[in-house]
Amino acid sequence: MTDIRIWNRALDATEARCLASEEAWPDQSRELIAHWQTHSTDTTIANRVKGGADLVKFQPTLTVLLNRKLDGFRGIWYFNQPSGDEYVYKYSGGLGTYCAKHIPMAWYAPAVNKTFFCYGGTDEGNRTLLHMISYYDHKTGRVARPVCLLDKKTDDAHDNPVINLDDKGYIWIFSSSHGRGRPSYISRSVKPYDIEAFQLMWSGNFSYPEPFYYPGKGFLFVHTWYVRGRGNYYMTSNPEGTEWSERKQTAYFEEGHYQISWQWKDKKTGIAFNQHPKGKGLNWRTNVYYMESDDFGATWKTADGQVLETPLVSKDNPALVLEYESKNRNCYIKDVQFDSKGHPIILFVLSKGYQSGPANGPREWRTVRWTGTEWQERFTGIVSGNNYDTGPVYIESDTTWRIIGPTELGPQPYNPGGEIAMWLTEDAGATWRKVRQMTANSEMNHTYVRRPVNAHPDFYGYWADGHGRKPSASRLYFCNQKGDVFQLPVTMDGDFALPQKALVP
Repeated sequence: MTDIRIWNRALDATEARCLASEEAWPDQSRELIAHWQTHSTDTTIANRVKGGADLVKFQPTLTVLLNRKLDGFRGIWYFNQPSGDEYVYKYSGGLGTYCAKHIPMAWYAPAVNKTFFCYGGTDEGNRTLLHMISYYDHKTGRVARPVCLLDKKTDDAHDNPVINLDDKGYIWIFSSSHGRGRPSYISRSVKPYDIEAFQLMWSGNFSYPEPFYYPGKGFLFVHTWYVRGRGNYYMTSNPEGTEWSERKQTAYFEEGHYQISWQWKDKKTGIAFNQHPKGKGLNWRTNVYYMESDDFGATWKTADGQVLETPLVSKDNPALVLEYESKNRNCYIKDVQFDSKGHPIILFVLSKGYQSGPANGPREWRTVRWTGTEWQERFTGIVSGNNYDTGPVYIESDTTWRIIGPTELGPQPYNPGGEIAMWLTEDAGATWRKVRQMTANSEMNHTYVRRPVNAHPDFYGYWADGHGRKPSASRLYFCNQKGDVFQLPVTMDGDFALPQKALVP
């Protein structure tokens, strides 16, 4: 059996005929309780990794995906590392759009005028992490009832999904794992620009997924793989995504790295990353490094074109951009973007330590950009309350940049997130000004603003909220380029709903 569906009532003859011909009838999706589907090519497709210690073998049990619609938008609440102080945890909150190293989580498709997005959802009891997919229809202003792709069997937001679209419009979901204790998956929509059903394309293991598709080539899939720590790796695929290369390491020195990447005009992928100093553990992270590839991962270079010998195995290497280890500063990299010439711009937060609270402040939002001849570091003037405050930088022109993020202290001050604000520079980062506070008087902190690929002005960023110090419900929001905020519906009666505009005093 390759397709199993369960409804909450018996179908009549007309509905059965519609089902056989793949036609919909009114209320079909709302009455559908569960849908399991395999694909005819599942036993031969994808799961081929060309040798290496991470050779993946096909597991038939992994062909089952839920492909089930839920009745609204609920984000996962998650915590990490109890701290034993008033802040309760190292970080915590509504983390459905966590983390900065999961890239991308939304994608605007001009061909259908829709922004597709994924997030870490949950059931009504916040007992498990559900990988959710939906879209915003820019023509109607409505969001689609979200589809649950799979149950990750954990409540760990490190297992959140990311999304991609290929050149034919197929939607790809990369389902992460925190370390090597759980499986990771790559799934693809059965039909282009359609979220109704997905098929499994690959299973194995990866963390912090950052895939980007190159037309005619396939995926260059930047990710982390845990071997003695967090190593920087990538894999590539064929154009169909049915064959994947052996993963290759780009960097591993000291105790590993956190990396953030982005693609520039289907021409190159740039990676910014930090390092964990030897002997200090994962809570210490410092320095800023950068590398890029314009030949689908065959070679990696510095911003000035110097070819790197990969994997990098020493902290003193040509990819080093900023040295902060000797200054005892932690670097939390938030974003990497490019100007019109393909020169990278890196956004990061600088602090004195990993613990929450004002003692490790000020937490400075900084940029460093490649001018074409040198790296230029600048302080934005933005100071926020927590190391895990996260928002993207939008490079709207070579001089006009925008940051949207939780830069203002929120109702749980010094825990991750806060109130969302919009900042603007019109001189390439030399000076910044706050142009709008987008949320205020919130009950819970807003966290992890994410930028869609090809961001449309009407769906420019999105995020979740949640209590910073205790388990809570988590709602999802998006904003337009002007800074108006809309909440996604927690419950839905139909297949589409209008988001509610959030009222900000």
